[in-house]
Amino acid sequence: MMTNPILFRDSLPLFDQIKPSHISPAIESILKEANSLIHSLKVMGGSISWENFVEPIEMVSEKISRAWGQIEHLNAVVNSDDLRKAYNDNLIKLTEFYTNLSQDEALYKKYQSLKDGEIFESLTPSQKRIIDNVLREFKLGGAELNELEKARFKVIQEKLAKLSTQFEENILDATNEFSIFVGDAHDLQGIPEENIKKAQSEAIEDKKEGYKFTLHFPSYLPVMQYAEDRNLREKLYRGYATRASELSSPKFDNTKLIDEILALRYESAKLLGFNHFTEMSLVTKMAKSNEEVVSFLMDLANKAKPFALKDMEELSAFSKTLGIEKLEAWDIAYVSEKLRQAKYSFSENEVKQYFPEHRVLKGLFKVVETIFKLKIIKTDAPTWHKDVSFYSIKNDGDELVGQFYFDLYARNHKRGGAWMDEAISRYKNSFESSHPVAFLTCNFSSPSENKPALFSHDDVITLFHEFGHGLHHMLTKVDEYSISGIKGVEWDAVELPSQFMENFCWEWDVVKHMTEHVDNKSPLPEALFKKMIEAKNFQSGMQTLRQIEFSLFDIRLHTQYNDQNKINSLKLLETIRDEIAVVRPPAWNRFPNSFSHIFAGGYAAGYYSYKWAEVLASDAFSLFEEEGILSSNAGKKFQEEVLSKGGSRSAMESFVAFRGRAPTVDALLRHSGMA
Repeated sequence: MMTNPILFRDSLPLFDQIKPSHISPAIESILKEANSLIHSLKVMGGSISWENFVEPIEMVSEKISRAWGQIEHLNAVVNSDDLRKAYNDNLIKLTEFYTNLSQDEALYKKYQSLKDGEIFESLTPSQKRIIDNVLREFKLGGAELNELEKARFKVIQEKLAKLSTQFEENILDATNEFSIFVGDAHDLQGIPEENIKKAQSEAIEDKKEGYKFTLHFPSYLPVMQYAEDRNLREKLYRGYATRASELSSPKFDNTKLIDEILALRYESAKLLGFNHFTEMSLVTKMAKSNEEVVSFLMDLANKAKPFALKDMEELSAFSKTLGIEKLEAWDIAYVSEKLRQAKYSFSENEVKQYFPEHRVLKGLFKVVETIFKLKIIKTDAPTWHKDVSFYSIKNDGDELVGQFYFDLYARNHKRGGAWMDEAISRYKNSFESSHPVAFLTCNFSSPSENKPALFSHDDVITLFHEFGHGLHHMLTKVDEYSISGIKGVEWDAVELPSQFMENFCWEWDVVKHMTEHVDNKSPLPEALFKKMIEAKNFQSGMQTLRQIEFSLFDIRLHTQYNDQNKINSLKLLETIRDEIAVVRPPAWNRFPNSFSHIFAGGYAAGYYSYKWAEVLASDAFSLFEEEGILSSNAGKKFQEEVLSKGGSRSAMESFVAFRGRAPTVDALLRHSGMA
């Protein structure tokens, strides 16, 4: 087993050696060790303590997480049939292990005795918080159910794990399956030259004539924004909007999975004594009830709607000047881009020429190094793909703080979107210690033959966002494994550091250091940046309502679903649009079928977290506006009171310690141009 690269722990993961055949032996070995430890702790006599009981469980959890984290990551970024099969087979084993653990009455009682005993008062606040968290997880895992209910709860958790994975795989497969070939370059008018060249090289790779366009974002978005051919836009939009549904790819249809996932979530919540899944979900969040969430969202919707109506009126009127009498869903990005150019005299593609990858990374690192007094150094490490790079972060005393992988380009067999995940977490105990390592993954356009990768300003914002998550993971100073970094942080506060970092992308003192025109090497002109600032809140009303629409859909879906009311997700979405939307997609749009955040990710009954965290992030950033955008004093305070604390205390305590008061919505409205 020690030759199995997945189990290697002496340094960084051996990604250049891991094969699908290593997965099952590694997981079997590590679960065998874990089960043996759990058994020995349950039968252990004498008094229990942090050191002889909790710490060993913490460490075996870390071992499982580190091994599985490598497997899960590879499955997302270099997906193959063999890898997928090994991943799914072992996901079942892992789900079973964790379900058994969370239902183990003997273990539960030992934790409870530790909480009730005299020793509890002598523990550190972090240790107490972990024990409280574990007791809560036991209750949410079914430890207080009878044997029959436990068995059913276990079946539900295993089914949900399988269905969520299948949901994500269906989106990936449906996305990979779809493509459009355009034979005549004349039909590509308006699309930027670099995107046309990319489409031509993709067709050549497939040994076909013409130009290939796909639903991967670097291919899809330029067509929707720039293609003058309305039919091409409609075809691509229809492909994207009906992914993983009965209308485009029946074998990858997620409709039935949505119903099954909702039914199982509801059943699991009822078994635990909750009225609905939302009530169960909010136990681990800052918000205390679905009424509180809906009230927050509707208040924001009411503030945003007048701005959104104005945005839509302007867009509809402008579309007529382009000869589009009836504005359709596949026209919105195109007309919006034309309107932006007309109003502010620049295009997104013009701006993109000033953001080559190397300058963007330099600018990002400069921000982090300045406000947090850190150094970021490129480092060698085994990786899973030739395009992946690796970096180390050191403090001003030259000590290693954390490390991260960058996997920035879109490619086949890689999950869409952008995310941060944990490769290794920080911990320190009487046996060993570890520094944190993060996976930072995006899906930007890759370099072409003679040009570096060029990022749109939205790409730059995405990069800063994910790096914010990475900082939360890497700058933790918590030694206890299960509350270090982002672990143990309430889900609706997890987006605070990521959305906080986005704000720097709108500051001239930051942006001027991260630009260089791809051809003439000149920096972004300040006059152009001022136009970008003027355009920053272009359609912010519409964009805010869109996010609220998704959030309300999620929270109402998981609140209203029950045995007597088996919600039709499409009808619910239409009802919400009747209330708040100013943009109506066509009836055949199947958005829920690719809403992986809530059906395959961790955002079920929690998608509102993005808007709530935006309130926290805007308010946090306002201290930098007061003290100086690159203030190391404000940076030190943010690092000490928010980033370094991880889940060692409540997110509200951390926010108040940083800002000196509870959060308000004022800064968000001001930043969004809706004050």
